[in-house]
Amino acid sequence: MSLSHTAAEYMLSDALLPDPSSSRAKGLRLELPSDRMLKFVTVGLPLCLVSLAFAREFSAGSQISCFPPTNFTGKQSAYADTACWDSLIHHSFDAEGHAVTKSLWALKVFPYSLLVVAVLMYLPYLLWRYAAAPALHSDLLFIIDELDKSYNRSVRLVQHMRKVQQASAEPERFWEEYERARQERYFEFPLLERYLTCKQHAHTLVFIYILRNLLLLLFLAATCLYLVFLHLNVFFQDEFSCSIKTGLLQAEPHIPPLIPCKLVFFSVFQLISLSLGSVYILLIPVVIYNGLQLCQWDKGLLSIYEMLPAFDLLSRRMLTCPLNDLNVILLFLRANISELTSFGRLNAVSALREATANKEDIDTVIDFMTLLAGLETTKPKH
Repeated sequence: MSLSHTAAEYMLSDALLPDPSSSRAKGLRLELPSDRMLKFVTVGLPLCLVSLAFAREFSAGSQISCFPPTNFTGKQSAYADTACWDSLIHHSFDAEGHAVTKSLWALKVFPYSLLVVAVLMYLPYLLWRYAAAPALHSDLLFIIDELDKSYNRSVRLVQHMRKVQQASAEPERFWEEYERARQERYFEFPLLERYLTCKQHAHTLVFIYILRNLLLLLFLAATCLYLVFLHLNVFFQDEFSCSIKTGLLQAEPHIPPLIPCKLVFFSVFQLISLSLGSVYILLIPVVIYNGLQLCQWDKGLLSIYEMLPAFDLLSRRMLTCPLNDLNVILLFLRANISELTSFGRLNAVSALREATANKEDIDTVIDFMTLLAGLETTKPKH
């Protein structure tokens, strides 16, 4: 056996992929990078801000400062602060002199509302995790394994074709048999292709993914509207008039009807609300972009595997409307490209194929590997 034939055998043996490790199932990413970033920001930001608000409350002590008459004792002043903080009702008079009250309780529950916002923002990810992630994990694991196995089958087929060609006394006859086998699809490995075709007609994953983004978009918009409502109604009222003539003090003549009070934490709550609202407004286009990704196919990945024999999901124009489970799977395959070992090797072969002078003579990776194995550079022309 010549040195070139020996080198070709070693090259084809090295081209085979090793058996997949058991850690592949644990390493699959079931969230897109943009979705993961959205989860960290939408859930983590309100939790971080509410911790700052509670830290400010615990460190500063009283959240309100009232100005009672000078004849009040220390205990009476503390009682006035407590009573006004418990009520948080602003008393005023309209143009006709009628008493008007305005509740400022939204300021009191604002830190707790941020906790509610964080819980709401986490609900879309819980929906995806328990309704779609298990099925997506199984699909990705099966498809990645089958793509790698299809690559290995192709390499083994090249090894077999090389031995047949070396044993053949008539090279012309060998290429005729090769062309006939391709036309009659003897090289077909239909399981993966049929599985992907079935996923084109399924819509469970795409429905859950769209629902997840719609819920997230709804919660983002609702939070922004809630913050706008707070600013328009209470976040410009850091001072208010409080009435402490209630209960046992109602009949006391020396108690004034209203005393002025000031909210100590007002500027902190304004800063928190503006920060949260600004970030959420900036995240709305990101959520919309994630949804619009499903409106077009990611053909780059499948086009690489078109080099394998009988894998022609693209060339047979089977990719129709992109709103189906197959498009979602392709997005997550792109996110898990590091687990797809055969993609890197086929991508390298594709780059070499583009640099080959006689491009019309190389149709699949079978042809290119046959060329590398030391067979004829071009097929016989008929």
